[in-house]
Amino acid sequence: MFPLPPLPSPPALPRPAHLFILLSYLALSLVPWIRVLLGNPLEHGWHILGIEIAAWTAVWAVFKRPAYFHWLLIPAFMALPTEIYLLVFYGQGISTHHLGILAETSPMEALEFLGQKVWTMVAVMALVAAWWVMTFRAARLTRGLDWQGPSRPLALALLGVFALLAAYAWEFGAGQPPAASASASAASAGASAGGSRGAHVTGWKLAPLPGWARPPLPFAVFIDSWPFGLAARGIDFYRERRYLAELNETSRHFRFGADQPGADDVPETIVLVIGESARQDRWRLFGYSRDTNPLLGQEANLVPLPDVITAVSATRLSVPVIISRKPARQSLKDGFSEKSFITAYKEAGFRTWWLSNQISFGKFDTPVSVFAREADVVQFTNLGGFSAKSNLDEVLFEPLRLAMADPSPKKLIVLHTLGSHWNYSQRHPQSFDRWRPSLFGIDKPVYTDLAIKEQLNNSYDNAILYTDWFLAQVIDRLKSTRHPTAMLYVADHGQTLYDGSCRLAFHGHNTQHEFRVPAFMWYSDGYGDRYPGKVRELRRHRKAKLATENMFHTLLDMADIRYPGERLEWSFVSPAFQRHTRWVDSYGWTDYDNATFRGDCREVIAKKPKQR
Repeated sequence: MFPLPPLPSPPALPRPAHLFILLSYLALSLVPWIRVLLGNPLEHGWHILGIEIAAWTAVWAVFKRPAYFHWLLIPAFMALPTEIYLLVFYGQGISTHHLGILAETSPMEALEFLGQKVWTMVAVMALVAAWWVMTFRAARLTRGLDWQGPSRPLALALLGVFALLAAYAWEFGAGQPPAASASASAASAGASAGGSRGAHVTGWKLAPLPGWARPPLPFAVFIDSWPFGLAARGIDFYRERRYLAELNETSRHFRFGADQPGADDVPETIVLVIGESARQDRWRLFGYSRDTNPLLGQEANLVPLPDVITAVSATRLSVPVIISRKPARQSLKDGFSEKSFITAYKEAGFRTWWLSNQISFGKFDTPVSVFAREADVVQFTNLGGFSAKSNLDEVLFEPLRLAMADPSPKKLIVLHTLGSHWNYSQRHPQSFDRWRPSLFGIDKPVYTDLAIKEQLNNSYDNAILYTDWFLAQVIDRLKSTRHPTAMLYVADHGQTLYDGSCRLAFHGHNTQHEFRVPAFMWYSDGYGDRYPGKVRELRRHRKAKLATENMFHTLLDMADIRYPGERLEWSFVSPAFQRHTRWVDSYGWTDYDNATFRGDCREVIAKKPKQR
């Protein structure tokens, strides 16, 4: 009998070290899909998958073995807990906005905000660091994952071609791909002009790439990938910082062409008070059961505006929409090419002040402070950030007194308050600790601890009570001038406060409580005599559906300041006022008045269009 041929041996299983490395990298790559597990859509999922495969291929081809490129993954490993936290609790990952907050927040403020949770964070970071070390050790001790053979030079050649195309497109532009729609093609006429706008580095003038050769690597989609998309977010943040640093120069020659047609020698003062983290339904002015507005409620010439919506629940993004013509749906984008209403007032002959109890513009300019620089007098009084060392808002009274004593007849004064910013109990003195138990006197309370729900809510109401007193004091000072004065108050965003069964607090959660903000206008008797028509229209439109986009146009109309391209239909003190769509940044741009509110958290969810 002939001997039987030997049976084929089963394929070798991956070594544990190889499996550990590959699963670690796979875990990093799957981070964008956490959104899907949380019930949120992942846009451009296939694009992200393709970008991640291409990115891993490129890194592996260039460096040959994991041990050589594993160092590049340190930022991704260490940022992973933050990314997951933001996805779970805020529905979005690390963004330029979050990096900006980090740049604008001191370590002491961050430690105060985290409280005892800082130790949990340290423990998690230590575990992640250990994971990175274990993966690196496995990668260093094995050569089984080295990229060998002729496929690697081929991959490097293809990568080189792709890099050249991408560099050429960046330097000289690229046309629309053949499959682009007609509208995109129309837009590409301008973009095509963008292809000939001139080179970035070389100074050469070459034709843009044809559409079919455009590299399929949208930067916005690459940002959403992981782990290498984190580098793109860093680049995006750097670009924003540079843009903000250069913004004053780029807008230096911008003019509204504004004037006050009926200008006379009658002194007048317009005041804008920007509130902080104030929630509309916690004000007695708007129906709250607690009397958080005992003083403002007594003002005869105060007109509450009960239906005002902010576009985005973050100060650095929402305030520019209030004080400039920046559209709500551009609030997430870097900077703005125009100046604020401050410049328009200056053109009309007003002397201007920006008096702030917020953080100053230190090393990095914030999007807000860039506009603040337009004022004739700029003063930041807060040296303690948002910590217990922060000044109370009453620190603004002395700068306000000096501004009002200035001999200039026409004045615009902006007061940017700390309002009810966390920690709420540190925004008022003990004499305003009315509702108890509260957080007053408690060192570093943690807002994420559900056990302090009652204390947190009581402290928040106490902060609103102090805001009521502060605003009433400002009004009293304006009354003392005995000339036409008016004050507009509007908050930048609201707060979520463990409402009902909701397990969320603070802001950034896409809830109705964060988009509905308190606002009102007060005017002196002299202002009413000078502008009776504006007072009449104010009262007529007091219940209108308004947005913070209306504030810029109303603020200029309050002083009867005219300028080319004005939109009086967006001023609620004008007979031309018309309602417009109120956009909010909630899982994409959502029409607030065509949305539903989910659960006790009252998340703003866009209604699905009806099927025809």
